[in-house]
Amino acid sequence: MMEVIVSQGRIGDRGAGMIEGAARTARALAERYGLEPRLVGTPSGPRDDDWTASLPAAEETLSGLAQAVSASVAAGRRTVLAVNTCSASLATLPAAVRAYPDCVVLWIDAHGDFNTPDTTESGYLGGMALSGACGLWESGYGAGVDPSRVVLVGARDIDPPERELLDKAGVRIIAPAEATGQRVAAAVGGAQVWVHIDWDVLEPGTVPADYHVPDGLLPEKVREILGAIPAADVLGIELAEFAATGDEDTDARATESILDMIAPVFATAAAR
Repeated sequence: MMEVIVSQGRIGDRGAGMIEGAARTARALAERYGLEPRLVGTPSGPRDDDWTASLPAAEETLSGLAQAVSASVAAGRRTVLAVNTCSASLATLPAAVRAYPDCVVLWIDAHGDFNTPDTTESGYLGGMALSGACGLWESGYGAGVDPSRVVLVGARDIDPPERELLDKAGVRIIAPAEATGQRVAAAVGGAQVWVHIDWDVLEPGTVPADYHVPDGLLPEKVREILGAIPAADVLGIELAEFAATGDEDTDARATESILDMIAPVFATAAAR
């Protein structure tokens, strides 16, 4: 059984489209797979604020996501999260690894998201999401992710202090040019996997994202990577940072591309 959880509360959003992007993703998943999404949080407008303000403001949404993930994994469901920002992982990843301590976290993202309050230059909460889940700083939502069991795929915009933290923590990094299904599967090593995808990992132009970076992965490469992992080994998947544009044709094409890329994860959905 699958469960779709959708984040609809602001979690550090600085752009206006990401809450709607998460909602569109969830609706499309629900329609294709016959599921009823579980909504968490209340939508509000974006703000250009620092993590010191956006983290406490997101308490209701983050706590709700942690509870929703904990309930989903306790019920033995394959958890599918449509979230507005990577900041959601501050709550979702600790909940996941409490249930699946030996899983590999496959973080597919143009960025490392491994800054801390001491290294961040932007102050953006999403840029500290993975490091918080790994316990490099105290977010208030737990930690527990072993950095040596994190595989970072497609990253190409990493600050020097962030790179130092990644290297010291033992996070494995697969650059875009090296990101093949075979290499990713080898890095996972047959373990069960919790997947996180930030759509800015793509070459700009497929799925709108607020923090797009040139020289990214193509959609068929993302599908190849996910297809290289046995679907039954994917415990959960997080889909983040689709910045809906408000143009129906553009957003519909992006949503269809998302569903196509992640289709391999659902190959055994009927059997679970």
